[in-house]
Amino acid sequence: MRAANVEQPPNLAGLRVVGGAHGVTRPTLTQERTAGVPCPRPIAWITGAGGMIGSYLARSAATPAASWEARPLTRAQLDLADSDAVRDRFRQDRPALVIHCAALTRTPECQANPPLARKLNVEVTARLAELAADIPLIFFSTDLVFDGRAGNYDESSSPNPLSVYAETKVAAEQIVLANPRHTVIRTSLNPGASPTRDRGFNEQMRQAWERGQKIRLFEDEFRSPIPAEVTARATWELASRSRPGLYHVAGRERLSRWQVGQLLAPRWPELNPQIEPGSRLEGPGAPRPEDTSLNCAKAQELLSFPLPGLSEWMAAHPAEKF
Repeated sequence: MRAANVEQPPNLAGLRVVGGAHGVTRPTLTQERTAGVPCPRPIAWITGAGGMIGSYLARSAATPAASWEARPLTRAQLDLADSDAVRDRFRQDRPALVIHCAALTRTPECQANPPLARKLNVEVTARLAELAADIPLIFFSTDLVFDGRAGNYDESSSPNPLSVYAETKVAAEQIVLANPRHTVIRTSLNPGASPTRDRGFNEQMRQAWERGQKIRLFEDEFRSPIPAEVTARATWELASRSRPGLYHVAGRERLSRWQVGQLLAPRWPELNPQIEPGSRLEGPGAPRPEDTSLNCAKAQELLSFPLPGLSEWMAAHPAEKF
């Protein structure tokens, strides 16, 4: 619930923030123009720029976010677990927006090492939220915060995480949403082409086919997959709307892992891709939610384009191999 009597942030296009985090004071655009000082574009931090969504945000910034100076940050450029380094870099760059994509996202790794998952997914997020207390911050979360018993979850649905990964995301969401300037975007599977060619589920499928392996895909696990480039475009648009809060951004098509595999396999005929149906109940590790499909009507009202289903998008992009 939005706190009462909180002044909403101005439109982010061309924003320079007054009263920065931790006592850093910055001139307004009007003051700079009056003084005859050139107004540089405001800096937008993109953490996790080596990952799938972060890399698309960085690549697409020149078009939907032309008023921003995107500052992509990979792990090699800034270790987010190093609080001193993060604080120093924040004071140096003085970003006007933080888009926080970095996380430990692979469920088995989180399940095997809960302290590390909490450190990277919760503590790092809390540190960034504190530094960005006076500016907009957008945090990426997941459809897996839900237990999958209902499906078609909207923003009013109550989370019930079934894994360590999902638990850390719920905890981080609560920290972020405590600040009325900040935003949480929950999304689903995001196929695409990452810089290292191994971050997306679609890339992992391709690698298995390159090794000649047959992939077993769940018929009874349903998600709302959306191409990462579409998620990036929607994120920049939401940032420009200056309407902080909780949003779902995902595909409008409910698909099982098996159905997704049937869409992707024909894109790689030279690999002779082999898939077979399976059940989520056969998988090891934490319980897997049955249906975490997302209702995105709230975000859709603010976007200039319809969020596509994966099959629709692939039909419109026949040359895209991910």
